[in-house]
Order: sequence, then structure tokens, then C-alpha cells
Amino acid sequence: MAVGFLDRSRIVAPPGWSRWLVPPAALAVHLSIGQAYAWSVFKPPLEKTLGLTGTQSALPFQLGIVMLGLSAAFGGTLVERNGPRWAMFVSMVCFSSGFLLSALGVATSQYWLVVLGWGGIGGIGLGIGYISPVSTLIKWFPDRPGMATGIAIMGFGGGALIASPWSSQMLGTAPWTISTVATAFLVHGLVYAVFMSLGILLIRVPADDWKPRGWEPKADHGNAMITTANVSARNAIKTPQFWLLWVVLCFNVTAGIGILEKASPMIADFFRETSTPVGTAAAAGFVALLSLTNMLGRFVWSSTSDLVGRKNIYRLYLGAGALLYLVIALTTNASKLVFVLCAMLILSFYGGGFATVPAYLKDLFGTYQVGAIHGRLLTAWSMAGVLGPLIVNAIADSQKSAGKVGPDLYTTSLFIMIGLLVVGFVANELVRPVNPKFHEPASSGEPARSETR
Repeated sequence: MAVGFLDRSRIVAPPGWSRWLVPPAALAVHLSIGQAYAWSVFKPPLEKTLGLTGTQSALPFQLGIVMLGLSAAFGGTLVERNGPRWAMFVSMVCFSSGFLLSALGVATSQYWLVVLGWGGIGGIGLGIGYISPVSTLIKWFPDRPGMATGIAIMGFGGGALIASPWSSQMLGTAPWTISTVATAFLVHGLVYAVFMSLGILLIRVPADDWKPRGWEPKADHGNAMITTANVSARNAIKTPQFWLLWVVLCFNVTAGIGILEKASPMIADFFRETSTPVGTAAAAGFVALLSLTNMLGRFVWSSTSDLVGRKNIYRLYLGAGALLYLVIALTTNASKLVFVLCAMLILSFYGGGFATVPAYLKDLFGTYQVGAIHGRLLTAWSMAGVLGPLIVNAIADSQKSAGKVGPDLYTTSLFIMIGLLVVGFVANELVRPVNPKFHEPASSGEPARSETR
């Protein structure tokens, strides 16, 4: 139970508090933990200094995403109960500690400490920090839930936009040294602790009876997916809608995260045998560019979903995403521009899928325990965090052992991603409104709000 400074009761906004101060608080946390998307910048230095393979250097990232989903799932109810300040504090402690332990692991050449630190402990910080502002933002912006969650989750996608060039500059170019890599981890941990503290100080929750001026809650009769009823987290996982969305999120994330985790070495491999190879700095720039589209997609596409509906926007993510992967597979390294543009759009859909899913859950299950439901759904991200990098890295390592180079390292992976996106598309088509038998009684509204104070 959170007490004192971290207690939810200490952060109830006074009358007149501007709700627009809440997204910056969320961004302070999400921009920090979004460093996870810059992991590929650390891969080559770790591989060279500690003698790792591509599959081994992906382990911290994979474990981090696994722990993100598990901590979000099991910690979702605690986050709802104790409030966002408590959650942000826990996230800051775990995320920063993960970097510090990783620095020790590199300095002593004990790679398991990097896996445990960045992946295990840091991954808990990722999960708790990721869901910490979601239900709070939906309560502050019930009139525009897609836009609100898009603003915050945009920060997670954009974190690598800051971290990628910063990390690349700190690490320098080959040959890397143990001292350089360890120092980079140490500085990251300290700086992110300071930055995340800003969000901890600024965050506020609305009073139970607060609502936007002139706004009245009502179902959107033009969209049968939107409900004014509420479903508990316990009941939500009993519905087919939850598991269909689980498949949608898992496969959409798998398709995007495989590229993102391998982005820096992947573009270098794709064009190594061409007349215009991609250097280390340009590869880091590609990571930053993908982070930019990942970030912008989270805001643009999730805001668009407020207008066109969640189901329609996921049709775009999954259907167009599959076609873009097909274009990359067929054109291979014939055009650097085509490759980069397709990857940018795929990552914008990937980011948009993350930012839109809380609003999709709110449409289907109401606001009662949407944070806890969102946490449980993020186990799909855990699965995808293993599948995506494993598919891409394992196949690339296998093809490299067979003597293949360039796009041939990734062709099989691309077609697997196409298949997964098609399955996700079908799952989205099967989503229907939740059966009323899962709805909470009308009288449960007040206890729900007081329970999460």
C-alpha cells in the first residue's frame, strides 16, 4: 500500500487544475523507458567486447519485453489501487537500477548481470512505467481517449529518438572498450532517474466527480463497439474479445519488434554488398528515424482512431503492414528509399497499435478497471518480445552460417511476419461488442472509483 508522498490521496487535483499538465508527466516517464527501442545500438559494442552472437545480444531486450508484459499484468491492479505516482516511482527505481547493474556486468565481463539488470529488473520498470499513466489519462480525457493515450505512449516510441544518437555518441565507433560500454550504462541510469522524477512530482489524478466542461458520457451509436457499461479485469479475461485483441496485439508487435530490435545491423546487412553500404552512423540514424515514425504513429494513428473507430484503424495496421513487408521481400536491396519508407510505415503502424489498444479496451470494457485490463493484455507484448527477435535473429544467424549474405539473411523472416499480420487481421475482424452478461452491475460504478483512489 502506497503511503505518504506516493499515496493516491496526495495527488488528487484541486479545482481548476489543467488536465494538459498530465500528458507531460506521463511523457517524462515514457520518454525515459522508451530507451528500450534503442537497444540495437548497444548490440554491436556488446557483441565485440563480450564475444556475443546476435542471438545472445538480444537476450536483455527479449527478457525486458517479457518482464514488461508480466509486470504490467501482475502489477496492473496494484497500479490502479496505489495510483500513478507510486507506479512511476517503482518504475524509476527498477529502470535506473537495471542500468547500474548492467554497468557492473559489463565492467566485470559478467554478461548475465546485463541480462538480469537491463532485462529483468529494468524490464519490471518498463512494465510498471508503461501502464502507470494510462487509466489516469483516460479519466482526464474521456472525450478523446485515443489522442490522450497516444500522447503518452508516443513518448515510449520516441524515447529511442533521444537515446539512439545519445547512446551512439557515448559509445563511439569501433573498436569499443569495456570501460566505454560500462560508462554508457552508468550514465544512462543516473540521467533517467533524474528525468523520471519530474513526472513523479507533476502527476495528478482527477476527483471522482470530475468531467470535462460540457461533456456528458454516452455511447456512440454510430459505433457499436463503444459502450458505457463496465467490465472488471477478472471478467474481461473470460471474454473472446480480450483474447482476440491479445492475438491482434501480439502479432502486430511481433512483426514490428523484429525489425526494431535488429534495425541497426539489419540495414547494414541489407546493403553491405551494394555500391552504397550503410555505415555505423547511418545505421544509428536509421534507428532514430524508425523511432520518430514509431513515435509519430502513436499520436497520429491513435488520434485518427477517435474519428474512424478502433477496428478500422487496426485494419490499416495489419492489412497495409502485411503488404509493406511483401514489398520489402520482393524488392530486397534494389532501392534503399523503398526499404526505408516501408520500414518507417511499418513502425508507424506498430506504434499506432500500442497507442490505440487502451482506447480499444475502453470502448469494449469501459473505464472501470481499464488499467488492469491493459496490463493483462500486455502479456501479448511479452510473447511478441520473444517471438520477434527470436525469429529474425535465429534465422539470420542460421543463414549466415550457411554462407548467405545481404537480404537473404532476412527473406524467410519477412514472409513469416506477413503470415502473422494476416492472422492478426482476421482476429480483428472477429471482434464484436462484449456480451452484457460480463458487465458490472450499475451500482458498481462508485465502489470502482473509490477502490482505486
